[in-house]
Amino acid sequence: MARFYLETIIYLRGSVSLLIGVQCCLPLQVLRVDDLEIITSTANESVKYVRSLHRRRSRYQERVFIAEGLRTVEEALKAGVQPTVLFHTPALLDEPRARLILAQAEARGIQAKVVNESVMVHMSDTVAPSGILAVLPMREHAIPNPFAWGLVIDSVRDPGNLGTILRSALAAGVELVVTSKGTVDIYSPKVVRAAMGAHFRLNFLVNQDWQAIEHIVRGLCVLLAKPGEGTPYWEIDWRQPVALVIGGEAEGAGIEAEKLASGYVTIPMRAGVESLNTAVATGILLFEAARQRFSITPSL
Repeated sequence: MARFYLETIIYLRGSVSLLIGVQCCLPLQVLRVDDLEIITSTANESVKYVRSLHRRRSRYQERVFIAEGLRTVEEALKAGVQPTVLFHTPALLDEPRARLILAQAEARGIQAKVVNESVMVHMSDTVAPSGILAVLPMREHAIPNPFAWGLVIDSVRDPGNLGTILRSALAAGVELVVTSKGTVDIYSPKVVRAAMGAHFRLNFLVNQDWQAIEHIVRGLCVLLAKPGEGTPYWEIDWRQPVALVIGGEAEGAGIEAEKLASGYVTIPMRAGVESLNTAVATGILLFEAARQRFSITPSL
């Protein structure tokens, strides 16, 4: 098997050269990351551009979003998503995983910019950023054909919950995720971080009105998750073409979701317990559906 070598061989005068070679496959070659002049000012135009993408309107105008962290950027590259630009701190070059990401970016012609720690904090959505940030294009999505397993998310406003739900939906084999207009933006930096790469492999339609959602799920049995009402989730036949509707943390699903539902599904709980966290409840329902629909081998 080919062995992959990656090492920093020069770090001088703000410039890095990466030596990269694949034994028996490619000749040894030197790849240079071009733009390694360190950005130290938050007034830099590239930095201001990234800050603008924290606003929903700017993201949709530009059709791009922010992804932070080694794991998320790695998942984007694995999925073939091409960042428009990468930002990283000098300290990140101490990480072998980061050097590999930068080598891959260089090979694909992706621009890499180096910023100091304070500028990265300014661009980031976290107090202690990991040191790497990518600007990624929004992908185009469509209703799959055939379509028999969907998730509709209504009025979920907590970014961490939505990101966790997306991870669960991907793992449970959901074919299409739909978010209503009352749901937090799926491209919010907090949602992207919590989803841990699910954005790059899931099919989804966002910010849909209920007329559009009704069209999307036509022909499916629409089940609304509701605390204390409906059929216990283990008694549902999840093998049929079905769309699960999940409501928000505080008030649940809206009246339009109620009108669309063919029936209710519930998670029975002991007396005195009002409800579960919406991401936890969604995971329970999705994986009962997955258990019935697919043969899933646990991976540790």
